[in-house]
Amino acid sequence: MLRASNKEGDEGMINQVTLVGRLTRDPELKQTTEGTAVAQVTLAVSRHFRNQNGEIEADFVQCTLWRKTAENTCQYCRKGSVIGITGRLQTRNYDNKEGKRVYVTEVVAETVQFLSTKPQPHEVEAPPKKEEVTIGV
Repeated sequence: MLRASNKEGDEGMINQVTLVGRLTRDPELKQTTEGTAVAQVTLAVSRHFRNQNGEIEADFVQCTLWRKTAENTCQYCRKGSVIGITGRLQTRNYDNKEGKRVYVTEVVAETVQFLSTKPQPHEVEAPPKKEEVTIGV
């Protein structure tokens, strides 16, 4: 685990996020070059108030799921599934093809709960094909 510092007093700091929302697309299982399962999903989370036009807006939060959590989510959840995620907020950066620094803020999931009703047996498809991906940390 990466730590920003080990200064005295840092033990009381908290980085915990809990979200409940809908998947914006079917989750897709990928593999790192080391063979670790990973899935990146976007969760649409409704806000608890209406805007000036009386509409309820949503935030779209990028989340990264690892290992068995990623495998199970890809197998049992689809676009529109309601899930709960508990994890930590992480910011990383990388240089894109144009050489520009890109910053990504995401939730790294520690637990995922499936909150939608279970799909019927005929609705469950085979797990998606695994694809290899390299994720910079």
